[in-house]
Amino acid sequence: MIKIVCAGKVKEKYFRTAIDEYLKRISRYTKIDIIEIPDEANVEKALKVEGDKILSKIKDDEYVIALDIAGESLSSLEFAKRMDKLFSINSKLTFVIGGSYGLSQDVIKRSDYLLSFSRMTFPHQLFRVILLEQIYRAYKINNNESYHK
Repeated sequence: MIKIVCAGKVKEKYFRTAIDEYLKRISRYTKIDIIEIPDEANVEKALKVEGDKILSKIKDDEYVIALDIAGESLSSLEFAKRMDKLFSINSKLTFVIGGSYGLSQDVIKRSDYLLSFSRMTFPHQLFRVILLEQIYRAYKINNNESYHK
C-alpha cells in the first residue's frame, strides 16, 4: 500500500485529471491513497502546524519517504529498485509532500528516507503529478512492462 500525505488541495482541473489518471493506473498494482491536510497561510506557524497535521496521518509501522530538496536524487530505475526493495521489507510506504515552506524538522526526523526529485522548486499540485508518474513508472519497470522514456 502507498499513502501520500501532502499539504494543500489541488484546485486546477488539469492537475486533478492527471492525478486521477495516475491513481487509476497505479491501482492495478497496489492500493494508493492521497491524504490532503490544509495548508497554513501564516508563515510563522506554517511549518509547525502543517508538520503536526502531517505526523498525525502517519502510523508507527509505515516507512516514510519525505520529499525534500536536501534528499538523495535517484534515477527512475534506481527509484524503482528502491521501491521494490522497500516493499519486500515493509508493505506500507508513505510519501510526504510539504507545503509552500517545506517540511518541519519533526517530519524530517520521523522520515526514514529523504528523497529529492530535483533542486528546483515545483508547485505542490504539479509535484503530485510528478510523484505519481514516477510511482507508476516504477511499477512498470519492476514488472518488466514497457513504458515510454
